[in-house]
Amino acid sequence: MLMNRTIPAGKKIYFASDFHLGAPSHAESLIRERRIIDWLESIRHDAEVIFLVGDLFDFWYEYKHVVPKGFVRFFGKLAELSDAGVEIIVFLGNRDMWMTDYFETELNIRTIRRPQVFTFNNKTFYVGHGDGLGADDFGYKILKVVFEGKIPRFLFGRVMHPNLGMLFGQIWTKNSWKKKRKPEEFLGEEREHLVQYSKQIEIKTHHDFYVFGHRHTMAEMNISDTARYVNLGDWIWHNSYAVFDGETMQLLTFQAK
Repeated sequence: MLMNRTIPAGKKIYFASDFHLGAPSHAESLIRERRIIDWLESIRHDAEVIFLVGDLFDFWYEYKHVVPKGFVRFFGKLAELSDAGVEIIVFLGNRDMWMTDYFETELNIRTIRRPQVFTFNNKTFYVGHGDGLGADDFGYKILKVVFEGKIPRFLFGRVMHPNLGMLFGQIWTKNSWKKKRKPEEFLGEEREHLVQYSKQIEIKTHHDFYVFGHRHTMAEMNISDTARYVNLGDWIWHNSYAVFDGETMQLLTFQAK
């Protein structure tokens, strides 16, 4: 349990999201995977907790006895860090919502489906991937309820052979990538639904930091005198992450040596 946790001296909390491993091609994904591994290695000496805030993969479906091919370097690094005592927490995004227990049983990594509040050094962090939050995108919200239902997941796993299921996922994500060949733009405070969502939550309950992914934009701003919004960007365009050192939060980009 992470609530009211004090960070040991010299340790930090890290946040990153939207790796989208597997897209848009094997070659491009492999380059990104190696870069992510370099980043994970660079923070292992002082990472107390690493939050991976959704869409680690561009498509993921866990059959009962089969998991998607690939990503062995990434899994190996996560296993290495986890075995060394670094706590890793994964939030499920809209691209990997069909993750079940593989990370927990094989890597000892906790997975979380909904936004959750954590407290470090008496600072509260409201953390979530960001999909389906706020007042917009009713179509996706309906689709998400359907996709997360037990019956659709059961039927997908039983009706579709893994080869066919993964092919379906790859075709679906490839079509979506045709629309995303440039970085997302920050739409402005009034039009960013996660900013507005955070403000609405803050009116009811105070949190020091609101941390999301999903939007693929690096953004940080005060949403009240005592609350700050942080969007983590992605590793397609930005190679970005946030770090909390026990007192301050920074949004940074990784530069490989």
